[in-house]
Amino acid sequence: MPPALGIRSPSAEGGAKTVRRPGRWRTAGAWAPALLVFALALACYWPALPGAMLWDDPAHVTRPDLRSWDGLGRIWTEPGATQQYYPVLHSAFWVEHRLWGDATLGYHLLNVLLHATSCCLLALALRRLWSTPLLPVPPGAAAARVLPAGTEWLAAALFAVHPVCVESVAWISEQKNTLSLVFYLLAGLAYLEFAAHRRRWWYAAASALFILALGSKTMTATLPAAVLVVLWWRNGKLSWRSDVVPLLPWFLLAAAAGLATAWVERQFVGAEGARFDLTAAQRVLLAARIVWFYLGKLVWPADPIFFYPRWAVTATAASYAWLGGAATVTAALWLNRRRARGPLAGWLLFVGSLFPALGFFNVWPFLFSYVADHFQYLASLAGVGAAAAGAALLLARAPPWARAAGRGLAGLVLVILAVESHQLSRLYRDNETLFRATVARNPSAWMAWQILGATLAKSPGRLTDAMTCYRKVLEIDPDYPDAHMGLAAELAKLPGRSAEAVAHYERAVQLRPKYVEAHNNLGFELAKVPGRLPEAIDQFEAALRLAPGFVEAHANLADALLQVPGRLSEAVTHYEAVAALRPDSAATHYRLAVLLSRIPGREADAIAHGEEALRIRPGYLDALNALAVIHAQQGRLDQAKAYWEKALQLDPNFAPARKNLSLLEQMAKP
Repeated sequence: MPPALGIRSPSAEGGAKTVRRPGRWRTAGAWAPALLVFALALACYWPALPGAMLWDDPAHVTRPDLRSWDGLGRIWTEPGATQQYYPVLHSAFWVEHRLWGDATLGYHLLNVLLHATSCCLLALALRRLWSTPLLPVPPGAAAARVLPAGTEWLAAALFAVHPVCVESVAWISEQKNTLSLVFYLLAGLAYLEFAAHRRRWWYAAASALFILALGSKTMTATLPAAVLVVLWWRNGKLSWRSDVVPLLPWFLLAAAAGLATAWVERQFVGAEGARFDLTAAQRVLLAARIVWFYLGKLVWPADPIFFYPRWAVTATAASYAWLGGAATVTAALWLNRRRARGPLAGWLLFVGSLFPALGFFNVWPFLFSYVADHFQYLASLAGVGAAAAGAALLLARAPPWARAAGRGLAGLVLVILAVESHQLSRLYRDNETLFRATVARNPSAWMAWQILGATLAKSPGRLTDAMTCYRKVLEIDPDYPDAHMGLAAELAKLPGRSAEAVAHYERAVQLRPKYVEAHNNLGFELAKVPGRLPEAIDQFEAALRLAPGFVEAHANLADALLQVPGRLSEAVTHYEAVAALRPDSAATHYRLAVLLSRIPGREADAIAHGEEALRIRPGYLDALNALAVIHAQQGRLDQAKAYWEKALQLDPNFAPARKNLSLLEQMAKP
């Protein structure tokens, strides 16, 4: 550390000199690269900041039933309460919703800030790796090459502006990427300190950060393997006791998190079935092609698409060429490891970080594409680090004029990538903008057509456009249940099209027997058809067997049971379930008040529900009338009169109260 101001230190000549602290501008200059990275990130993603929620963002931003403290507990203890079991991520969303609700600016801005923070952490990690060895260089081992100062910030800037990152940063749902990467890099930095100094608190800090990374996204499970690669690269060999053993608990944590995620993907997300049935050989061929696809997008990020075409995994010559190419590169880098370990380390880090997304494990997005830009967000760190290191090494050996030209070229590349990212982030304005751009580049992207259909269905006057999108999905994939569901919902809105709607709902249920919403909607349509009420009841009951807390199914089943003689008590039971699930629904409490008044012995419960309806909605005229009728039936005429008079004070034209009060006055005459 530099001496304090005014302390004199010996000079090389034996004299003394005053050592001054760095001036204000020099101190500010130390922060300049980081500030530039944040500025670059904001410039790239500025168009996306006011963007609306996209596709499955509403499933990630905390739902109403999870916004309480009890909901926060469910996020941690109840798999399936959130779309994926990432409790750290969804706890962050829970806090964010408390801060700014559904306002998307907060989520978008936080994503950009997390991305820029990761860029700076990457620079710190690379500076740590490229400056001094983690451990003394073993005898006979070549010391790692020290790269010029500033190379780490070139890598950070590349990562900040690279277009393959846009999907992760401009899409709210992918906060799982931006948040988990911050924890991943912090954990890696802490572990490097532990590797250098062997202090237990560094290990504890690194382990805690790794757990937070896993709780945000399990793609970070590759960190312990990445640490081993880095240690081997820096030190030339690995020690079982010093290097491997401390990471064994991390590998166990990573395996447990990976298995849990795979189970959740199958049980709650839907990553199972014929579309995911690939042989072991097919998965190997698929993995090789995925690696080259991502490497190609990193080197030449042209024509990015939100949904890339889904390949057919077949044993063709091209498939074996991808596999052979990967094996050849790996073998060549391995044979060259004694001369230069860096290229092999970079390759292993890139491929290893991609491992969870290479097709060996089923993930739901494989339903429509085997690749997506957000899958390579983490792996891109190795790519940009290798690119920056390679450029620095070339320039270090070049003459001065070439170094100047090289720096200018690097700046030009950064500008081009930043402009591309800026343009791409404009698409993340809303669903229609993003997915119309997607189908323009990939017309076979049936999921994009599906999202367009669902989006247009919510827009007044665009029902026909929505149906066109759903029919487009079914042209491409006739067996996609969500398209049948969406088309049925739109058909049900049109007069005379109920039979078609029922047919599509039935097909949706046939294709996905556990499709809760389709069971409920099918029941709703069947209840309108004379003679099919028993079938409707069966569908509502099927929905509730699958989802006992499905409020709409309880309400619809209650309405259906009211039409069946002798089943009033069952109907009331389901209305009570609705009231328990939605205690602030005044209409439900009013309905219960009316129905319970028809059941002998439950008049007190009826009054309680009527009063609760009034507490929620003080001017609820129907509830006032219902309470008056119940009291009148019990002979409490004064109380009944008070309720009717209050109703007429609120609305002198409220006919039921005027009529009943008139009858009451006639009864009171001698």
